[in-house]
Amino acid sequence: MYPEYMVAPIREDLTSAGFEQLMTAEEVEQALSSTEGTVLVAVNSVCGCAAAKARPALKMAVASSDKKPAKLVTVFAGMEQDAVAKAREHMLPYPPSSPSIALFKDGELVHMIERYHIEGNELNRIVDNLKGAFEAYC
Repeated sequence: MYPEYMVAPIREDLTSAGFEQLMTAEEVEQALSSTEGTVLVAVNSVCGCAAAKARPALKMAVASSDKKPAKLVTVFAGMEQDAVAKAREHMLPYPPSSPSIALFKDGELVHMIERYHIEGNELNRIVDNLKGAFEAYC
């Protein structure tokens, strides 16, 4: 686990853009067990690719899309372990990955962006990937 003073501004990067920080497994279960609507889940991280690509792409895609997920949530890898583990249960069969981004529709995982899609990609391609998923599912 990281010191809270270190992760607070990283959390705020997404919460200030409208993402709800989920701190417990129960909060994750409640957010993802809905059988109606879309939920975008960001697995946040302290790593460089989260700072340089994942968080900016999330914010840009949400801000510039006509169609958007109904709910935006985030969990923080390396911090709230139970919340992250519960989110990752819902992301199976994909292996644990941070950062990562998952889109759920009506309680089902419909789109997944894993770390290797983020760190080895250009920012605008990640934004376009997200916007395409929003267009298809939201």
